[in-house]
Amino acid sequence: MLRARPLPRVPRASRNAKCRLMTEQPRRRLGNRVAGVILAGGRNSRMGGRDKAFLRVDGETVIERTLRPLRAAFEEVVVVSNTPEKYRDLSVAVTHDEITGVGPLGGLHAGLGSISTPYAFVIACDMPFLRSETICFLVAQLRSQEALVPCWQGDIEPLHALYSTALRPRIEAAIAAGARSLREFLPRIDVEYVDQERMEQVAGAEESFRNVNTPEEAARFAVQLVGQPVE
Repeated sequence: MLRARPLPRVPRASRNAKCRLMTEQPRRRLGNRVAGVILAGGRNSRMGGRDKAFLRVDGETVIERTLRPLRAAFEEVVVVSNTPEKYRDLSVAVTHDEITGVGPLGGLHAGLGSISTPYAFVIACDMPFLRSETICFLVAQLRSQEALVPCWQGDIEPLHALYSTALRPRIEAAIAAGARSLREFLPRIDVEYVDQERMEQVAGAEESFRNVNTPEEAARFAVQLVGQPVE
């Protein structure tokens, strides 16, 4: 596991004041430096082939639940998927991988190339309980880092994180050099890791980091398995 490097502490009052902008005024955007990027690719093999983006919680699809806080936070939101026809009814921009066969690393590369802002908040489509407070908190820590990645439960969360769009050429170079995952790429760039102790102080962090990758996890968090597995 990559070793977390704690960021300088921010006074509690100022952190909370910034985050209240999102919780009390959900339509107030978080500036123009960041866009939202949802990675909705993958084979969904651990979910038995069912598309995790279209599982349901309380009658709402996971992709809809992910889009809502991102649209509240950012002017620009993009979905990365190689099956764009699935998202035609959601009124959202969709792009596809330019470099295939490298999983989320290729999705990150595509997403960073499809936005006009200098940074992206990148989220996987397997976190149906994403909270605006965690988005707000992470964006508030952004200065000039190449990436800002939170830590949770002894690990890192690279698909609930911020990335500079300037990383695109570095991603291409890393893939050419043999990298096939985000965990292989991160040690090659300037990453700041937000330690779990700080993330635990953010309202809703535990919910935001819940991954639903298997039928067992879906059952634990009352996520409905909808549709037939894709062959």
